[in-house]
Amino acid sequence: MTHSDQPHQITIDDDGRTTAQAEVSPTDDQGVVRSAMHVESGQLPPGTRARLVDAVIDDPAVSDASHLVATVPTGDTGLVDRIRERADSVEVRATGATKFVEADLPPQR
Repeated sequence: MTHSDQPHQITIDDDGRTTAQAEVSPTDDQGVVRSAMHVESGQLPPGTRARLVDAVIDDPAVSDASHLVATVPTGDTGLVDRIRERADSVEVRATGATKFVEADLPPQR
C-alpha cells in the first residue's frame, strides 16, 4: 500500500452521530488491505451501510489494493451485499458473530 502504511478509522456521521465505522489496516501481503466494519444498532438512515463500504473501497489507502479482507457482523447482509456490488468476486465465511469477507477489487474504482 503506497498511500498509507498505518491503520486508520473511517466514520460515517449523520446529524452529529456516528452511525458506522471501519478500521482500515495494511497487511504484510502486497495488494491486500484489511477492514473491520461496524454499523450502530437501531434505526439507521437509508444507505448507511452502502456509504460505509463505498468509503472503505474509495479510501486512498485502498486504491492500490487488489484484495480486501473485511470482517462484518454475521447478521449484516447490507454490508456484504454492497461489497458484492463493488467487487469482482466475493467469498464469505461465517465464524461465530463475525463474517469474513474476501473480495477481489476491480482495478478501476
